[in-house]
Amino acid sequence: MSERGTLIRHALTVLAGQLAVMAFGVTDTIVAGRHSEASLAALSIGSAIFVSVYVALMGVLQALLPVWAEQRGAKAPARMGASFRQALYLCAMASALGMALLLSPAAVLEWTSVPPALRTPVTQYLAVLALALPPALLFRMFSTLTQALGHPQLVTWLQLASLFIKLPLSVWFTFGGAGVPSLGAVGCAWATLAVNYAMLGLGVWLLRTQELYGPLRIWQRMERPDWRQIGALARLGIPAGLAVTVEVTSFTLMALFIARQGMLASASHQIAANLAAVLYMVPLSLAIAASARVGFWRGAGDDDRARAAAWMGFRLAALMGIGLSALLFIARGRIAAVYSPQAEVIALTAQLLVWVALYHLADAVQTVCVFVLRCYRITVAPLLVYGVLLWGGGLGLGYVLAYRGLGAWAPRPSPAPFWATSALALAVTAVFFTGMLRRAVRPQPR
Repeated sequence: MSERGTLIRHALTVLAGQLAVMAFGVTDTIVAGRHSEASLAALSIGSAIFVSVYVALMGVLQALLPVWAEQRGAKAPARMGASFRQALYLCAMASALGMALLLSPAAVLEWTSVPPALRTPVTQYLAVLALALPPALLFRMFSTLTQALGHPQLVTWLQLASLFIKLPLSVWFTFGGAGVPSLGAVGCAWATLAVNYAMLGLGVWLLRTQELYGPLRIWQRMERPDWRQIGALARLGIPAGLAVTVEVTSFTLMALFIARQGMLASASHQIAANLAAVLYMVPLSLAIAASARVGFWRGAGDDDRARAAAWMGFRLAALMGIGLSALLFIARGRIAAVYSPQAEVIALTAQLLVWVALYHLADAVQTVCVFVLRCYRITVAPLLVYGVLLWGGGLGLGYVLAYRGLGAWAPRPSPAPFWATSALALAVTAVFFTGMLRRAVRPQPR
């Protein structure tokens, strides 16, 4: 199979699984929206906090993909297994940190002026998800290792199967029935907890039974922490995780700042954010596939093929971004109506989706760039770009335009300024990252 075919097949397989996982969020959003406007608002705020924590920690572990892909390319499976065992210590530290943050949301809720009526359900929602975090991060390690081995279909089948558990559980726990009380948004969290442990159990079973993992010798006795090796993994993973933190919090903190505008604004923003996250799965899948191929060829010592894989992923992401952005712009009203029957929510959401379309186009380009840059161990510069542009130009400027005004622009308490400035900031970020990628992959003089 050609390199393009291998990359596309890998990306499509990852995409199917990622869409199944994102369907968890879509399901919860629709179920909570049908339950009540208050449940949808609580879900919007709670999921924003959880995603900020989870995705940041997940980014630390996901950044290990090029390390394991290079070891595979260098035909060193035993090193992959040893590295995986050491990464478990990193995962344990990440889980402890994440649980502590999720169990103590009071300061964040106070700082962002979340209405008092929503604080109790949000706190309860996050307490349940704190228990769901460790299995989610462990499953991410299994997923990253399997993708580095070039067999993402094993992960995809688990993710697709879990959707058939998540959907009925979310409906049951949210609305109640058969002896279970109606739990509202917290019911969605209990469904997530059950699914995460089920997926982890199946992942462990595959690691123990599939021949694919045999050469890695994962199930040897656990070594003591090798802080030198853990430090090397952390030097790659932590800047990547921090970069993801900036990217995601610039996105999710909007929900917390918008919460003070009332339930209509929160509900409309939640729908827009959910659609942006679903669309993000396409470039994310291409980025994972491209980084796996680039890492493999770099480990094999073939820089020319690594370069070709990098630009192939870039072109595919840009083309898909253009197509999906155009589709979202054209059908924005009908898409909004799927999420909510309320005319006011539909009207405001349709306005926001104009900016979401631009946001996604820039997101598609920058996502592939930043994943491939990690293969070349470039992680600090993207972190700095994210911090300045996404926090400052996107989230910060959006806050000023919404609540304080700027020059002749009077304050406009609406989600629209946040989405507009974030989309423009991400577009500038994509331009910077494209330049970094061009510099990283160009042939070096002998």
